[in-house]
Amino acid sequence: MATAGSPSHSRIKGTVLISRLNLVRQQGGQARLEEVLKRLPPADQTLLRKMILPINWYPFDLNLRLDAAIADVLSPEDRTRAFMDMGRASADENLKGAQHVFVRPGEPHFLLSQAPQIYRFYYAVGSRTYEKLGPRSAILRTFGAENVTETDCLTIVGWHQRAIELSGGSAVRVTHPKCVAKGAPHCEYLCQWD
Repeated sequence: MATAGSPSHSRIKGTVLISRLNLVRQQGGQARLEEVLKRLPPADQTLLRKMILPINWYPFDLNLRLDAAIADVLSPEDRTRAFMDMGRASADENLKGAQHVFVRPGEPHFLLSQAPQIYRFYYAVGSRTYEKLGPRSAILRTFGAENVTETDCLTIVGWHQRAIELSGGSAVRVTHPKCVAKGAPHCEYLCQWD
């Protein structure tokens, strides 16, 4: 797996961790969450049992370990689906909450055009661009991210699928034709809907 930086120095917002923990609680309550947490190192368990603040920055590698533990517990037979579901849950939680201003019913392009601003809600370094390709398609590109993993990219695919649905798109398809983790110079997400 290629990286664009050291995961130990990369950071991610607390909103991501909160949405992951809430997803696990929704799919099995506190007992399921304990099952996930027990798969993590003691320091991670201690941190995740404390109050996670949505606007604080947390280590990206903590998020990677949490995501892997969630996938192991919730969907060991289909890890790809598990990571995409985590992204979808994050979009649901954040776009129906604090980031609701990015959703305009019937206007997926409005949300996608806000990709540069939305990116800053989640990542400390790098940028994302938006290019409208047609009435029901766009491409997003991520440049300069500190750390890129295939699994985090799957959560981004799931996030954008759900975000477009929340904006009124149907039969949403988000593909990831270029990925830094696979040697590309940047990541691309092709978004299409009916």
